[in-house]
Amino acid sequence: MPAVQPPKDPESDPRVKAVFDDIRATRNSDFINNIWRYLAFDADLLERTWEEVKAVMATPSDLDPLTKELIYLAVSIINNCEYCVHSHSAAARAKGMTAAQHAEVLKIVSLAAKTNHLSNAMQVPVDPVFIVGEE
Repeated sequence: MPAVQPPKDPESDPRVKAVFDDIRATRNSDFINNIWRYLAFDADLLERTWEEVKAVMATPSDLDPLTKELIYLAVSIINNCEYCVHSHSAAARAKGMTAAQHAEVLKIVSLAAKTNHLSNAMQVPVDPVFIVGEE
């Protein structure tokens, strides 16, 4: 059950409509997914979140769009966010993720979680060579 309710007519708020229009234009799609509809309960939160998402995920950078989605998917798995796992799996598939790549991401996430837990449980000291500025 949702903790907040989305507005019944979110686009009646001009600020929300402007964000939704920008999402449509940026993504070249008429689809506004639920995260944005629910965030529309607070126009300021919606605007700020969209600007961050747009700047990181939709702006060309040193990482290609599929790599960004795979990273987002991995973090979503670790953070146990069902919504984001589904959303970013779909986005990664749309950007070309194959079933083999999806399986490999899951193997990496699983392995990282295991070795993170082991390292943390044993309190393994960090090798000085791994620390920037130390030798």
